[in-house]
Amino acid sequence: MKPVDAVIIGYGWTGAIMAKELTDAGLSVLVLERGPERDTAPDFEYPRIADELKYAVRGDLWQPLAGETVTIRHKPGEIAVPYRQYGSFILGNGTGGAGAHWNGQQWRASPNDLRIRSVYEERYGKKFIPDDMSIQDYGISYEELEPYFDHFEKVTGVAGTAGGNPFEGKRSNPFPQQPMPPILSSQLFAKAARELGYQPFPVPAANSTAAYTNPYGVRMGPCNLCGYCEGFGCFLYSKAAPQTTIIPVLKGRSNLQVRHNSYVTRILLDSSGKLATGVRYIDANGKQVDQPAAMVVLASFQMNNVRMLLLSGIGKPYDPVTGKGVVGKNYAYQMVSSSTAFFDESVNMNPFIGAGAAGQQAIDDYNADHFDHGKHGFVGGAMIFAGATGGRPIVQMPLPPDAPRWGSGWKSAVRKHYAHSSSVATMGSVMSYRDRYLDLDPTYRDAHGVPLLRMTFDWHPNEYKMTAFTSARAGEIVSAMKPQRMSQHILKPGDSYDVRVYQSTHNTGGAIIGTNPSNSVLNRYSQCWDVPNVFVFGASSFPQNIGYNPTGLVAALTYFAAAKIRSTYLKTGGALVHA
Repeated sequence: MKPVDAVIIGYGWTGAIMAKELTDAGLSVLVLERGPERDTAPDFEYPRIADELKYAVRGDLWQPLAGETVTIRHKPGEIAVPYRQYGSFILGNGTGGAGAHWNGQQWRASPNDLRIRSVYEERYGKKFIPDDMSIQDYGISYEELEPYFDHFEKVTGVAGTAGGNPFEGKRSNPFPQQPMPPILSSQLFAKAARELGYQPFPVPAANSTAAYTNPYGVRMGPCNLCGYCEGFGCFLYSKAAPQTTIIPVLKGRSNLQVRHNSYVTRILLDSSGKLATGVRYIDANGKQVDQPAAMVVLASFQMNNVRMLLLSGIGKPYDPVTGKGVVGKNYAYQMVSSSTAFFDESVNMNPFIGAGAAGQQAIDDYNADHFDHGKHGFVGGAMIFAGATGGRPIVQMPLPPDAPRWGSGWKSAVRKHYAHSSSVATMGSVMSYRDRYLDLDPTYRDAHGVPLLRMTFDWHPNEYKMTAFTSARAGEIVSAMKPQRMSQHILKPGDSYDVRVYQSTHNTGGAIIGTNPSNSVLNRYSQCWDVPNVFVFGASSFPQNIGYNPTGLVAALTYFAAAKIRSTYLKTGGALVHA
C-alpha cells in the first residue's frame, strides 16, 4: 500500500476532529472505520429513522456483538463471560461512532475534576482517599483546556446560559446559542429546586435551538423536540454529530481517504518496538492489508483503544497484583440513579416532547468537589438533572414498581401514568481502583480469531455512599414537585454491577493521561510515552470518571493535543514531553 502521513483508526468525534486538523496541516490522511458509511441522508431520513424497535431496541447503529464484544467479570480470579446482549452500555459503529446516536449533553469538566487527587488531599488530607483508590491528576489545567472547550462548543452549536451553573469554570465566551425553553417536567424540577435553595440552569445542549452556522461553515437546523436522540441519528441536522458538524467540510479533500468496513487488528511497530510503522487491518473483502504510515492516531471507542494497545504490544500491561504496568489501568464507569414522580391526571406532561438535552434543567451543587465532602466520607459526586428525552412506546413508559408487567393490568397502568409522570436522574462519578481494570481475555476471541478485551469491574463502597447521598437530594426535589407518589431506583451495598441494566455509555480509562510513564500510557498531549508517533484520543484517557457526559472533555483534550501536534510535533517529531 502507498504510505500515508497519518492513519486514523475510527471515524467518530475524535477521528473526525483529527482528520480535519491533520488535513488542514497538509498531511495525507487515511481513516479506517470498522463500520459502514452513514450520513444524515439517506441513512437517518424521516420517517424511517423513527423506528424504536430497529434502532433503540435492536441497535441498528451499534456494534454487532456477534462478531466482537467484551468479556466481563466482577473481580480478579473469576471467569469472564462475553457481553452478548446490549444493556449496560452501547458500542458505536460506523461513521460518527457513538457520536451519531448520543443524546447531546455537552458539559465542560469541573476545574477540580482535572486535579482531583491534589484537591482532595489539600482540602481533606491524604488519609481521606482510600488506599485502593488509584485516582490521579491529569497534569493539564482547566485554564489550558478552556479555549478548546470553547471551540468545540462553537463547532457543535451548544445552547446554554453562561453563568447559569455557578460551579462551572471561567469561560471566555458565552454559549453560541440560547437554550431551549424548559419543557414541563423541567419547569416543575426547576421550581422545586429553587424552593429548596438551589440554582437550576439549562443543561448545555448540543441540540441546536435555531438555525446555526458553525466556524467550519456547516449549517444546523433547529431541534423540534421529536424525542428521537439517544439511539438514533438526527434527521433534522439539529443534534451535533460528526456528520452534522465536521465531516461535511472534509468531503472531497484530495489529501483524505476514508475506508469503511476496515477492521484494524494491530498497530505495526519496527524492530525496536519504539516506532509505529503503520497498521494491519482486514478490509471489506476479508483481505488482510498492511498500511504504512508515519503517524498512527487511535481514535476509536474507549474499549477498543485499550484493546488495540494491548494487541499491539504498546506500553506495559497493567498488573493488579503488583500495581505496575499502565495499559488497562483505571477502568471506571458511572453510577446513575432515577427518581420518578407520578402525578394525577390534571398534570399533562406530553412526554413525547423531548430531546437528548434541549429543554432540560440541572443542578450541579453535589458534583465534583462543589460541596464539603468532609462529613460525608466519599470522593466524587453527581450532577442532578430533569427533562424528557422522549416518550417512545417500547422503553420510555415509566411505571410504579408495583404495577403489573403484562396483560390488562399493565395496560391500565400505562394508561394511567404515561402522560402524567416525569423523572429526575443523577449522573454520578466513579473513581478508579487498583482492582478495576482491562486486559485481554485468555479464552474468548472475535470472529477473526483476535483476543477479546476483558473487563474486571464492580462497584466500591465509595460509590454506594455517593449515590445514596446525591439520590437523597434528588428525592427531596422530586418530593417538592408534589407528585401523588414517587419511586426511586438506587444501587445499594450488595448490588453488583449488572450488565443487563443500562447505566450510561460513559466508559473511561485504560489508556490514561498522566505526568510520567510510570503512572500513565499518555503524556499531556495524548501521545504514547513508549511509542511517540502513536496518539490516542477518547475517554480511555480519563484517569477516573466524572459526573458529566464525557464528550466535551474528550473533544477539548483532542483539540489541545492537535494544536501541539501542528505547532511542534509536525516540525520536530519525537516526544512532546520528556520523561
